[in-house]
Amino acid sequence: MNTQQPAPISVAIVEDNAEICESLEQIINDAPGFACVGTFRNTATACSKIPRLNPQLVIMDIQMPGASGIVCTAKLKQALPELSIIMFTVFEDAEQIFKALKAGASGYLLKSATPEKLLDALQEIVRGGAPMSEEIARKVIQSFHKPPPTPQSEPLTPREEDVLRLLARGHSAKEIGHQLYISSGTVSNHLKHIYRKLHVRSRVEAVINYLE
Repeated sequence: MNTQQPAPISVAIVEDNAEICESLEQIINDAPGFACVGTFRNTATACSKIPRLNPQLVIMDIQMPGASGIVCTAKLKQALPELSIIMFTVFEDAEQIFKALKAGASGYLLKSATPEKLLDALQEIVRGGAPMSEEIARKVIQSFHKPPPTPQSEPLTPREEDVLRLLARGHSAKEIGHQLYISSGTVSNHLKHIYRKLHVRSRVEAVINYLE
């Protein structure tokens, strides 16, 4: 009996550096379960053609010719709300990070990340995560302070606070479960309660709420 293989995860790349773009394309195409469906050297072309390709994921540089990758991210999210975009950049200042996340990015990795880290991040995004490089997470944590709960918000439990703090540091659900000695399913349940209490719909929104 033949078992039909699941379709590969489709990925588009927006990167103006030819060497980096070709390297990313090779990493994606060599990885089981992934397929690169397009590469773009400027954001104007990316914003025009990516909606027609309708990929599941986009790897996006920030510093691009013409409009920035952050502007392109916002436009693509308007056209394709379900599209997941991970920023892949040399920028690691908090302002750029939050501009990218508010534009709709699902994750933020530095270009110093290994191919394995990049692929792990893409898998995490597919599972609903919001991966960030450790360097990025540290800078974000150092730059922002958590405000006290507003009177209208239902306070988080100590365990939910633990989960949200680790989430803000860029940990996956599996990693959070390992650190807190609980299952990934329990982590997911905590996240559902956190979303409800913070009035958010995603991990990225929860992290922004926590840090701002």
